[in-house]
Amino acid sequence: MMTLRQVEVIRAVMVTGTINGAARLLKVSAPGVSRLVKYTERSLGIRFFQRQNGRYFPTPEAQNIFEQINSVYEKVDDLSYIISNIGRGALSELRIGSVPSISQVMVPRAIERVRRRYPDLGIDINILKIEEAIDYLMLGKGECVAMSYRLDHSALEFLPLASGELFCIVPPGHELAGRKQVSAAEMTRYPLIGIDPNDPYGRIMAEIFARNKLSYNISIKARFGTTVCALVKAGLGIAVIDQFTVAHGGYPGIELIKIAEPTRFDTYIAVKRGTPLSLSAEHFIDCLRAEMRALEPGRPPAAKSVKVAGKR
Repeated sequence: MMTLRQVEVIRAVMVTGTINGAARLLKVSAPGVSRLVKYTERSLGIRFFQRQNGRYFPTPEAQNIFEQINSVYEKVDDLSYIISNIGRGALSELRIGSVPSISQVMVPRAIERVRRRYPDLGIDINILKIEEAIDYLMLGKGECVAMSYRLDHSALEFLPLASGELFCIVPPGHELAGRKQVSAAEMTRYPLIGIDPNDPYGRIMAEIFARNKLSYNISIKARFGTTVCALVKAGLGIAVIDQFTVAHGGYPGIELIKIAEPTRFDTYIAVKRGTPLSLSAEHFIDCLRAEMRALEPGRPPAAKSVKVAGKR
């Protein structure tokens, strides 16, 4: 039997016609090539080459063997090419989903990291409502979904991502602008935008209002954070927004004010239970978790372009 190394060396001598040429092609020493050729011929009982004036010519008996060696080498070369492409992501597609609040800023930052490792990876990103995540995973449309809420579903597994906080956002020039902190009671004095008690983040504020027996006026309902930010920027009211939507200057032209009451929440990656993840999906999750945990409560919000109240 011939090893792949023997196949590689014998082919190199056949292609270059000399021991030195084969050594240069394989980037090894010439004596090592010569010894392996002699050992292979002796162990197999076949003379592969005739030596004339320092050059090596295939023997008639070895001609058929060389054809097979070429075929084997081509297969190994094809295998190496496929492995290289897999390593770069060329033959794969990463299919992921995310709720809007995480997709606005955090997912693109994680994808930028993924692209560095897998420059040729195909990527498909779906922005999903929370209720759409179940079908997305159960029907195999994607591998994972970044979630702002943990659903109760036996076929899904929820992996922790990061914790976050809610902020009050106001337009520049508003009465609350410039404040370091605002209470829930103070917020109810102004028209509120987009606080839906059925939304995970809205539920947190609704519970605070209810616990303190505060009535509030929702002047405009808008489910997605980018729309809420645009309405606030237009001066139509104030709102409550999660820190991930507006992180890293995600929405300039508004001011963030810390809410006095506790507003901590947890985020998750949802996956289909028992289904192995691709390497690229695992890397995406690691990258997203790192990006989001860098903003966890206790660290200053990374929002250079968004003016944080009290920091001028």
